[in-house]
Amino acid sequence: MAKRLFDLIAAGLGLALLALPGLLVALAIKLDSPGPVFFRQERVGRGGRPFRIHKFRTMRVDAERHGQLTVGADARITRVGAFLRAHRLDELPQLLDVVQGTMSLVGPRPEVPRYVAHYPVALKDVVLSVRPGITDPASLRFRNESAQLAAAADPEREYIDVILPAKLACAADYAAHASLWTDLGVVLRSLRVLLTR
Repeated sequence: MAKRLFDLIAAGLGLALLALPGLLVALAIKLDSPGPVFFRQERVGRGGRPFRIHKFRTMRVDAERHGQLTVGADARITRVGAFLRAHRLDELPQLLDVVQGTMSLVGPRPEVPRYVAHYPVALKDVVLSVRPGITDPASLRFRNESAQLAAAADPEREYIDVILPAKLACAADYAAHASLWTDLGVVLRSLRVLLTR
């Protein structure tokens, strides 16, 4: 209950403070490339329930036809999208998902169904026992994931065999030890990373 209350207060405050900057970002996206302002994609949430995540669109509208991983300086990324991704501003609309209750400020990052299919059963139950979040310890650890994938001979295999298991271990540890205080710590660390990028 305390976590949910914290989520609602923080997300509500964030949406109020970011309303004007969000409108400016939306305008920049529309002027930069054709397509919608938001990118909506199915992700797997708490208890394995699917939901559609909100993000600012950072790629061409046909991007998903060419794969779901973003590798290095991906040619599908728009000019405005590159800036948004570099500063993690594309994630801000997920505050709407927090208010709706499908996400939390802190929790394991929600995956698309095709990668959830690779979760070992034991870890899957643990990771999906909590609401997914905008940030978590794994997000901080793998904030340069795109560069790591770009350096791999086979980015898909690198993600499935190396990055995903490490992320799942972090997510399971978070789910087992999460508290309001650990969440506050992750939020502060995430803000520090954002402000020093």
